[in-house]
Amino acid sequence: MTVRRLLIALASVAALGLVPGAALGATTIRESSSAHAKRATPKKATKKSGGSGTAQGARPSGKGGGKKGASIPAWAPAASAAIHPGVQTFTDGAQCTANFIYTNGSDVFLGQAAHCSGTGAATDTDGCDSASLPEGTPVTVDGASKPGTMVYNSWLRMQAAKETDAETCAYNDLALIKLDPADAAKVNPSVPFWGGPTGVGWTAQGERVFSFGNSELRGGITQLGPKTGATLQTTAGEWSADVYTVTPGIPGDSGSAFLNATGQAMGILSTVQLAPLAASNGVGNVGKEIAYARAHGFSGLTLVDGTEPFNPPF
Repeated sequence: MTVRRLLIALASVAALGLVPGAALGATTIRESSSAHAKRATPKKATKKSGGSGTAQGARPSGKGGGKKGASIPAWAPAASAAIHPGVQTFTDGAQCTANFIYTNGSDVFLGQAAHCSGTGAATDTDGCDSASLPEGTPVTVDGASKPGTMVYNSWLRMQAAKETDAETCAYNDLALIKLDPADAAKVNPSVPFWGGPTGVGWTAQGERVFSFGNSELRGGITQLGPKTGATLQTTAGEWSADVYTVTPGIPGDSGSAFLNATGQAMGILSTVQLAPLAASNGVGNVGKEIAYARAHGFSGLTLVDGTEPFNPPF
């Protein structure tokens, strides 16, 4: 890492009032802003989990994966869509950033991090034993005329299934916000600035990645939303990757989309790491998160490709 990158990372940590290296081992903080934010804890030791980290079934733009014959509304133009990846969501006061657009039959969902609805103590970060608001909780979505409804939360589904796999519990961090039918026609699935996604995939060490954060802590400065960086490492079971971006994700960016070097949807921003990789971000494998949702009540869940081509300007 260059001196400039190191200074950026340390400045970001200092802005959060945190000191890297204050604890032994890998220490993380959740990224939601406000009511349920800033939960820090050492990461658990991980073990390899089953399943592949790639190709969990993104379909061509506009094609749902649910009920046969079901249809979804035509997507709004990307330039004028009120709802898209990167809009802010508010769950009982906690602000997060939406990641991708999903469908299940005719239903349209906006993704956010499961921990955005967390209600537990500051050290509760393991999804298999952390408290959350219930499914059915209303979620305010920027650009929507009516609140959405949280209809799936991976933390709650893992608890109901009595999940025990360490990596799954630590990194499965997806919630689905069902949009009111009145707002479905306002949606475009393209990631702002970058375009895509172009399917679902994963990442590897050293690969370039792309994201779009929208924390309220940035004061509405849209130029700070697009971020690019590189993958530092992945976990043994490929449930999570540590990435550096300029600038790092901060509280409120939680849940935002990550694309790999070819524009595939690869992850969802979950944590900022304090040590040993100060100000790096933990990004959950969205392909694995989709597969888990399919096995736990959402069998037709599909991540929707963007209508705009993946075309990074730099």
